[in-house]
Amino acid sequence: MPDLPSTTDSDTGLPLVTHLSQSNVQSVNADMVRLHQSAAQEINAGEVELHVSAAFAVKTDNIDSHESALGLINAKEVMMTNSGAAAIHADTVGVNGSAGLVLAQTANLGNAYSGVVAGSEVRGDRIETIILIGNHVEGEVHTVLDTRQVILASLICGLFAGLILTLARFSFRRD
Repeated sequence: MPDLPSTTDSDTGLPLVTHLSQSNVQSVNADMVRLHQSAAQEINAGEVELHVSAAFAVKTDNIDSHESALGLINAKEVMMTNSGAAAIHADTVGVNGSAGLVLAQTANLGNAYSGVVAGSEVRGDRIETIILIGNHVEGEVHTVLDTRQVILASLICGLFAGLILTLARFSFRRD
């Protein structure tokens, strides 16, 4: 399917809508960007829709992603379905898939896998994460390390660090 023509806004000079299908582009700037089986290095838009596509850096108000791979997202609202992202910074995030880092006011995670999730409100059916930080957490959460394991690991690391520093002090002591 070829790229569809873009319509241009006479006030800003930016395209109102940019449709890309089976394309690979460096940068896209528009009010609305739709990608289908395409890849973009950088997207700067008011609204972004991706379907079976990839994008590295996305700055937008709203993004809706289906079966896509994303790098860095900076948005007001993010909705991902069967998609993955390296890092997300947004006011509201909805993830059904995977994300490395999620920083949000409100994070809604349905059957999601993530490295770090931090938010004021975190909700989910089943959340699997390494680290979860939240003021209000609802749902079934599975973390790699629970509170007891973190405290135990911290104590053991502190003990070994203290022993190494003590040995180093005695080894390099001047008489």
